[in-house]
Amino acid sequence: MSDQTSVASAANTARLTICRSADEWTRKFVDPKQQTVVTIGNFDGVHLGHQKILRAVHDYCVLQGNRYKAAEALIPAVLTFYPHPSRVLRPEAAPPLLMTLDQRLAAFEKLHIDAALVLEFTRDLAQLSPQSFVQRYLVQTLRARAVFVGENFRFGHKQSGDVKILRELGEQFGFETEAVAPVVVDGVVVSSSAIREAVREGRVDDARKLLGRPYSLAGEIRSGTGMGGKFVVPTLNLATNQELLPKLGVYATEVILEGKCYRAATNVGVRPTFDGGSVTVESHLLDFNETRTSGPLEVRFLKRIRDEQRFPGPEALRRQILQDIQQSREYFQSRPANANS
Repeated sequence: MSDQTSVASAANTARLTICRSADEWTRKFVDPKQQTVVTIGNFDGVHLGHQKILRAVHDYCVLQGNRYKAAEALIPAVLTFYPHPSRVLRPEAAPPLLMTLDQRLAAFEKLHIDAALVLEFTRDLAQLSPQSFVQRYLVQTLRARAVFVGENFRFGHKQSGDVKILRELGEQFGFETEAVAPVVVDGVVVSSSAIREAVREGRVDDARKLLGRPYSLAGEIRSGTGMGGKFVVPTLNLATNQELLPKLGVYATEVILEGKCYRAATNVGVRPTFDGGSVTVESHLLDFNETRTSGPLEVRFLKRIRDEQRFPGPEALRRQILQDIQQSREYFQSRPANANS
């Protein structure tokens, strides 16, 4: 395997239709015969558990869709929220999120979801009873034929609704309710909180198992101070809006640049040797000698190499970074050709 590979973009048969309110949904989906198969949730990370539910929504539409006329085709849909409910209800305890809203929506599209209703989460929305929520959004707006949720799904005022109540309301209003069992990996129930913990602790290989892909940060190339290239090795610096960075340290990574995937060594840290302050994400691409000062960049974290540490000067830091680069090369050389990335 070479240090550079092409990245094929995942194409869907139709672009995701995004609606930001119930009224916008009604304007875009005017045919009263059009019904949805929908799942509800925040879907932070779109991990293996989320993927299982989203695929179930799509598969139901495929299996059932042939029973109806084209005009009555079922729409695989997601009802999600922004901002995260905890930001409104318990801001002091709100967790850093694994993905931005745009990243979540892109993940829905790759999993063949055709439409997303993104509701602004407010205190008024939080006050709705389970019945009012179902009647307003699942019945009147989305015209749901079936609703897929996780077994621990809660909704409505003070999370008073659960799968049992949702099923009872479905019988009342005429939609099916399907509870999807969680995914368990190496004895761990896949959840956004478990992934956050793994990322915070630098256990990016564990996070990859739960996500079904490497944890990644995406954003834009940002010009740095130039000290890395002058004193150590050239790097590309990432500016990202994502909230959760891996634990400070050095990692073997893959960097996506201009549609190509490069092997790299990435430092997440404050550059203590240079008395740095804010956290930076700096990647040295293996066997890459070009200069980039702008453009989109994605860093995928595969293996933690070491903790960040302070060195007596640039030369000592350079020696360590060359060792880090060598360890990254050895990691990629030993990595199975079919390893999940």
